Amino acid sequence: MRRRTFLKGSLMGSAAALAVPVVGAAQGAAAAAGTVSVGSIAALQSAIDAAVPGDRIVLANGSYTVPSSGVRIAGKEGTSAAPITIVSASRGGAVLNGPVGFVLSASANITISGFAFRQTSTFAIPADCSRIRLTRNDFKLADRDGLDWVTVRGDDAKIDRNHFHHRGTQGIFLVVDGPGTTAMAQRTHIFRNHFADHSYTGANGGEAIRLGVSHRALSTADAVVEYNLFERCDGDPEAISVKSSGNTIRYNTLRDSKGGIVLRHGNATTVSGNHVLGGANGVRLYGNDHLVVNNHISGTTSRGIVIGSGTTRDHHDGETTEERRGNDACDRAVIAHNTLVGNSATISGESRTYGPRDVVVADNVLVASSGSLVALGSATGFTWQGNILWGSAANGTIPSAGFRRVDPLLRKDADGVHRLTAGSPAVDAATLTSLALAEDADGHARGTARDVGADEYSTLAPVRRPLTTTDVGPNAS
Repeated sequence: MRRRTFLKGSLMGSAAALAVPVVGAAQGAAAAAGTVSVGSIAALQSAIDAAVPGDRIVLANGSYTVPSSGVRIAGKEGTSAAPITIVSASRGGAVLNGPVGFVLSASANITISGFAFRQTSTFAIPADCSRIRLTRNDFKLADRDGLDWVTVRGDDAKIDRNHFHHRGTQGIFLVVDGPGTTAMAQRTHIFRNHFADHSYTGANGGEAIRLGVSHRALSTADAVVEYNLFERCDGDPEAISVKSSGNTIRYNTLRDSKGGIVLRHGNATTVSGNHVLGGANGVRLYGNDHLVVNNHISGTTSRGIVIGSGTTRDHHDGETTEERRGNDACDRAVIAHNTLVGNSATISGESRTYGPRDVVVADNVLVASSGSLVALGSATGFTWQGNILWGSAANGTIPSAGFRRVDPLLRKDADGVHRLTAGSPAVDAATLTSLALAEDADGHARGTARDVGADEYSTLAPVRRPLTTTDVGPNAS
């Protein structure tokens, strides 16, 4: 939710110290054609300076102090088939301390893998770089107020199988911005990462991922955030904070986290196949033309799905900075085939000046034991159809034509997911035939006659389940 980020760590002048020596490490020995093994920061820098496409540079395990000028990767280009790879000898074995780690500029097709980063300033992928991959790294940077740990501004970055963990101050694990003041980095792919233990207690500013910022909201990013695990991400109500347009948030698992998935600014983002298990917040959306489907949200202590209202109808080019920072109402969203069970509030609205309008809420399973299943304020032109409501919670502000009150015959499986059982009235009962939806949350085919909710009844084992620590992070397959 934090609107601006100010880095308090900066690159200082060059320092004389290059490394903490690594006993027994090979110093610059060529291990094989295209592979160079090094055991000091000086040797690492020399190998990078000489690298050509396909080279693999291996830094020996050990603890290194990087000088303030950083390890420079400048004007280096691999190819998509033969990237330049810089890797720790074993995952987490090479620990980089100091004010900065790698400093990238004007480079492409570079892979950085297996390091433990402990630097005191942001790891940045600048706008003049492209196709940079950060994979299987451990990020536990300085726990300094206002320090965002990784920032992406270049196109086609891949951030995968990393572990971001343990901070207690204001600041974000991973930020995706872009060049200039309004553009977004294009096609960022964030997958199989483990985000854990953000314990900042302020009102906001401790997101796990922030995808854009208010002044970039109308720019399409085409980012994909998938198969990530969020645990105890309590630094902000928004664990995944989307402030740009045209993104896909799918197949993620949020466990026991204050933060939820929030489309705070921007339009036309898809939120699909995510599991929110416990914690506080589910999915909250503002802006236009979003698709929210196949999500399973259970046991949250705040709100399952929030259809947001706005201080403005729509954000637009030419509005003031202050106007852009405000909320724009949720219009023309489709919220369908979700299963919400046992949340403190199930589907809720808000009370700002501009209410949501022209939203479709269809074929969802809503179950709770207290409160109201639907609690919307001002809302115009909504379409309610095919929903199944159950439990001792009141129906709330949903028209009678938009639901059936019938037991969906759910079973809570060992993985925490509520799935349909044989004979459920949800089977083959979906009504929103205009929606193209090939699979359910488990990865099973939907077929022609679809079931209500996130689960399509099947006797087959799920293809996708809620993620655990073995599915993500440096050691994931």
